[in-house]
Amino acid sequence: MLKFILNNQEVCTELPASTVLLDYVRYHQHLPGTKIGCREGDCGACTILVGELTEGQLRYRSFTSCLTPLGNVQGKHVVTVEGLNTEGLNPIQQAMVDESATQCGFCTPGFVVSLAGFCLSGQAATPQNAVAAVDGNICRCTGYKSIERAAAKVAQLLEPRNQEEPVAFVAEQQILPAYFTSIESRLRTLAANSTPNGHASRGTLQFVGGGTDLYVQKHDQMHELATRFLFDQPTLQGVTLQENRCVIGGAATVTDLAESAMLQEFFPDFRRFLRLVSSTPIRNMATVAGNFVNASPIGDLTIMFLALDAQLVLSDGQRVREVPLRQLYQGYKQLAKTAEENITAFWFTLPEAHTKFNFEKVSKRTHLDIASVNSACQFQVQNGFITEASVSAGGVGPTPMLLAQVSTFLTGQEVSETLIREAVEIAQLEIAPISDARGTETYKRLLLSQLLKAHFLALFPQLNAQEVLQ
Repeated sequence: MLKFILNNQEVCTELPASTVLLDYVRYHQHLPGTKIGCREGDCGACTILVGELTEGQLRYRSFTSCLTPLGNVQGKHVVTVEGLNTEGLNPIQQAMVDESATQCGFCTPGFVVSLAGFCLSGQAATPQNAVAAVDGNICRCTGYKSIERAAAKVAQLLEPRNQEEPVAFVAEQQILPAYFTSIESRLRTLAANSTPNGHASRGTLQFVGGGTDLYVQKHDQMHELATRFLFDQPTLQGVTLQENRCVIGGAATVTDLAESAMLQEFFPDFRRFLRLVSSTPIRNMATVAGNFVNASPIGDLTIMFLALDAQLVLSDGQRVREVPLRQLYQGYKQLAKTAEENITAFWFTLPEAHTKFNFEKVSKRTHLDIASVNSACQFQVQNGFITEASVSAGGVGPTPMLLAQVSTFLTGQEVSETLIREAVEIAQLEIAPISDARGTETYKRLLLSQLLKAHFLALFPQLNAQEVLQ
């Protein structure tokens, strides 16, 4: 039996753990404020908050409930828009009204919940951060400017917070209901009286991480599959330093990477790169191992860690082995792993002082979109020469690609405008894009050429941009 706190009430259910939270909230708890939109994590109409105790502290993150299995909220606090209600409109709702930030109203609950998540996040109280918090919410009516103004008003509400703990502050200022201050102790009590969620007993075993790909691809099949939930396994989490290696748990989320102080130290632009990965709620849910195993030819994290030469740790519960990420993909959606194996962790060697790393992506939208083409590179550079090179690309073949010929060609070469043009020519011989919904073959070839040039212009500002881009 699954137990968690839903708004201000402890609930339990014997529904299959693979049931999506959206259906439970609407059809079993009769809370209709959480809307059914795309059921693919794209529109944000079903956004909820999930609070959990992490390293002894209460932390809230926004999730899309249409992709969240009940098994991933065991022992946690789930907040729908109804759980944000006060006697009158709360200040977030009032800001939306004051700025005429709602028209048909279908998307409005999702925006309100996302902004509540921002209030609980502890992020700096800036309009930019408030707007970023709603990057997973789509509105078909307003044109967004009124919503941006409302978000800026919400940020103003948080300016007096200083170093005060977010939950205490929002309750004290009556931004959110007072019951939020009791949640931490209630979660501790719930954890002491709960057992881990179980596995379904029938069908083929299905590993479930964040569910952000799985529930899009197999939504109607999940009830028929035996599920093993990996999202909350402590041994599969964390971003740690081991000698000169960065070791990342398979269930670490994109947000975990973005918030890692170690990754920020070694890759100052990494957080900026990760903002190009989907949206805030999906980043909060999506696991890195899930991105690898999904085997999309344009998986953003896969492309990044191909360039970093990540090594995967696979386990079937009895045997543990390591496989280079570069050897995982044997064909379209074909992996060099058994169905019983899951990625428990992966690691890569941390860069030295003369290492340069960059990631580029082109998609129709900045957020909430899949790349047409993406690319990453890692260069070791000494005295103007590339001593080691690793360039990856997605969207230009049936699998995520290490551009081995380009990487070999660049190694040992002096950085120059001519070198870039030659590298682009070699890349065109190495790739095999196809025309599809994300662009024609010709367009994808052009995009990769431009992204390769963008790498060099970002990492070597002394280059003549005009000459590189011609």
